[in-house]
Amino acid sequence: MKVLVVGGTGHIGSYLTPRLIRRGFEVLVTARQAKPRHVLPELGWGKVQWVQCDKRQEEASGAWAKRLAALEVDAVVDLITYTPAQNDQIVRAFKGRIRHFLNCGSIWAYGRSMRVPHREHDPRDPASRYGKEKTAIEADLMALHGREGFPATVIHPGHICGRRWLPVDPSGGLDGTDIYRRLATGEPVVLPERGAYPLHHVHGDDVAQLFELCLLKPAESIGQVFSAVAPYAMTMKGCCQAVAGLFGRQANLSYCSLDELRGHPSYGIIKSHIEESVVATCEKAERLLGFRPRYTTEEIFAECIEYMIESGQLKLP
Repeated sequence: MKVLVVGGTGHIGSYLTPRLIRRGFEVLVTARQAKPRHVLPELGWGKVQWVQCDKRQEEASGAWAKRLAALEVDAVVDLITYTPAQNDQIVRAFKGRIRHFLNCGSIWAYGRSMRVPHREHDPRDPASRYGKEKTAIEADLMALHGREGFPATVIHPGHICGRRWLPVDPSGGLDGTDIYRRLATGEPVVLPERGAYPLHHVHGDDVAQLFELCLLKPAESIGQVFSAVAPYAMTMKGCCQAVAGLFGRQANLSYCSLDELRGHPSYGIIKSHIEESVVATCEKAERLLGFRPRYTTEEIFAECIEYMIESGQLKLP
C-alpha cells in the first residue's frame, strides 16, 4: 500500500513514518525539509519518498490542491489540518480515488468533560476556536462517510509528548525547563486551584501506533472516531509529585486561584487547561483495534526529562 503522510516529520509523523516503513508500506511524506524533526533520521527514514513543499503557502496560492491531485496513493494520513476549509481542499483532491483517509483531531474537540472519562460519542462543548474547528472537521468527514461512503477515520490525541520536546508541564503551562528544575531541587512550585485539574497526555509513538492500527484494520476503523490518550489522566498535583519523585523528592507545592496567575507568561495556556480540562478514554480503540498505549504519564515525563538533562536544556546543581 502507498500512503501519503501530510506533516510526516512532526510530533506524530516522526514516529508514524518509520512505523509504516517497517510494515512494508510505500510512504510519501510532505514537509518543508526532507528530515524528521524529533527522531534520528538514520532509523527507518531511508526509504521515504519526500514531497518537499510549504503547505501553508501552497494552500493560499491554490498550488496545494493541484499538488495533491497529481499524487497517486492508496491512503492519506493528514496530521496538520486545522480548519474545515483546509480539510475541504485535501478531501476534494482525493475523494473517489483512495481507500482510506485518516485525519488527526484533538481531544480539545470534546470541550470540558461532563462525563469522565469522555467517550467519543458523548456530547461536545468545545470553547476554544481550535476545538470548535476540530469538531467541525470531524462532523464534515463523518457526514461525507455517511452520504457517500468516503473512507474517513478521525483520531483525537491528548496532549502530545515525545522524547525531544517539552510536554504540557505539570502546572498546565509551557514554561520551558524552570518548573522541572524547581521540582528536581525542592524549590517551591505554585499550582492553580489546588492542583486538582487533570491533564491527559499521550506519547507521540502511541498516537502513531493507533494510526498504524487503523491502516492495518480498515474494516474496523473506517467511519469511526477514536481517542488516543495515555492509560489514565493525572492531576497537576499528581504530575508534580511524579516529576519530583524521579529525583527522590516530594514536591514543594503551594496553591493559588487561577485569577492570581494573571500576568504569568503561561496564564492563557493554564487557563485553557483548566476551563477545558478533558479526560478521555481509549477503550473504544482497545476494543475494536487492539490498541494498547505503551506510555503512562509518569513514563512520558521521565523520558522527556532524561533528554532535557542529556541535551543540556535542564541544568541541575
